[in-house]
Amino acid sequence: MSNKPVSDVSTTEPNATVSRRGFLKLAGASGFATAAGTIAGPARSATATPDGTPEQVHLTWGADPASEVVVSWASLAQASNPRVVVSGPNGTKTTVHGVLRTYTDGLNGEIVCTYHAHLRDLHAATRYQYDVTADNDSNAASPFSASFDTAPRGRTPFRWTSYGDLATPNTGWVLSSPQSRFAVQAVERFQPLFHLLNGDLCYANLNPAHQPDVWRDFGNNNQTSSSNRPWMPCPGNHEVEFHNGVQGLTSYLTRYTLPDNGTRFPGRWYSFRVSSVLFVSLDADDVVYQDAAAFVAGPSPLVPAASTGNAPIPPGTSFYIRGYSNGEQTRWLEKTLRHANDDPDIDWIVVQMHQDALSSSKTGNGSDKGIREAWLPLFDRYGVDLVLCGHDHDYERSYPVRGCNHHAGTDTTTGARVDTLQPRPVTTSHSVDGTFDTSHGTIHLILGGGGTSAPLDVYGLDTGTGNPQAQVFTRPNRPVPGPSAGTFVRHTADAVEDAIWSAQRDTGTGYGIAVFDHEPGKPGGKTTITMRYYHAPGADQTPTANYELFETIVLSKDRRG
Repeated sequence: MSNKPVSDVSTTEPNATVSRRGFLKLAGASGFATAAGTIAGPARSATATPDGTPEQVHLTWGADPASEVVVSWASLAQASNPRVVVSGPNGTKTTVHGVLRTYTDGLNGEIVCTYHAHLRDLHAATRYQYDVTADNDSNAASPFSASFDTAPRGRTPFRWTSYGDLATPNTGWVLSSPQSRFAVQAVERFQPLFHLLNGDLCYANLNPAHQPDVWRDFGNNNQTSSSNRPWMPCPGNHEVEFHNGVQGLTSYLTRYTLPDNGTRFPGRWYSFRVSSVLFVSLDADDVVYQDAAAFVAGPSPLVPAASTGNAPIPPGTSFYIRGYSNGEQTRWLEKTLRHANDDPDIDWIVVQMHQDALSSSKTGNGSDKGIREAWLPLFDRYGVDLVLCGHDHDYERSYPVRGCNHHAGTDTTTGARVDTLQPRPVTTSHSVDGTFDTSHGTIHLILGGGGTSAPLDVYGLDTGTGNPQAQVFTRPNRPVPGPSAGTFVRHTADAVEDAIWSAQRDTGTGYGIAVFDHEPGKPGGKTTITMRYYHAPGADQTPTANYELFETIVLSKDRRG
């Protein structure tokens, strides 16, 4: 095992502090507005002296999940000699030093200290124990301890789980819910090799005076699972924060070390492979038309703490980052999918992103033509099997889709026909045993019911056709003047279409978790992925640990190797 630290820039800054200021209410529409007013600077906790004690511990895969795992964590003050002590299967111990990565929150001025220890040269399909500590760890006599399993090599069965929109169980924060705690427990109930977290991790940007605090609550809640198995995230619109980097993703990028994508935009998108399944994680903020991150609703500006030196943010300002990579992400995606298509050892391609190309939610955001334009043709060309999203706080599954129908939408203002690039289902019926051959089309899943507090998304029916109606964004959606002087709101999607591609929706609850079991099959035979979706009935009214099976489907195709 290598004891080399992960390559990174180590930053020396003053000790970090955490504050507990009063709740700051939102202003604006749809829960997407930041609060207006002056943000106070951080204050040192009155209950304990911050030190290097590890917290918010989480794992991610390295470039090769069979041999590389990254242990990441944070501390309230800069740690002295932060490190991970790993116990191998033969009883040997190896110390890997954590590399410091910091940032200063652009709104409240708080300094955040995180650490990343890259464990290399691990054995495949092996369990490792590890401790996380530091010289100024107040729990050094009994340091934080956990274990993880590395991925198998070759075509081997494995399980993963997925949902998005998790948030934190601390209900002092906007758009959070106690269900978030049970959602993390649900991951442990199913004991996956890893978990995919499909964006909108904690909604810190809706709590502008407390962004680091919200991230901290999120990380400490997840730690009960994310310290035992990699949690692989993708950024959502609520990871985009004012004054925190060019794309507003500094909080996210400082906390997570993710597989390298070889571009100028590390951490925004990446891929990794387990068994014969390639997982591709994308940042849909780069291509969507909707502008659903935080914005200043007014009538007052948002004023950062004086210590930041950042200027006030005027009402009506949003952080719209569509097109930030200038096509680099899409070019990387095509190259990645092309190589996968040419690799006989890859049977399946699973894509993870936050926003939705196919959603018929009536009270959520709906579908986005930007994804349909940029990425669905690539999914068709290279045979993507499954797309996992969040964003709308519900569960919806599409039929396999391939290609599109043109001019099938209607402009919500003028009633004119509009081209929404309506995805075309290859079948509109279920097999007797719920099996789908994804070599003929891609199935899209919306899994936005991690733990976020929000009303259950409702699905409407068009009385003329009997089909669900989908709202679709076909052009940029920016804040516009609101009903009161100096205020701003954001309109919903500008078009609708018949959701002929929608196969299943959960109208009972917005909370759930998807569990995937991959079976590689035998040479010359079929390979399968069985998806079981479990929902939490009643969680919209009372948080619950009870997750019940809602539906099961099987994806099946010919094994390539």
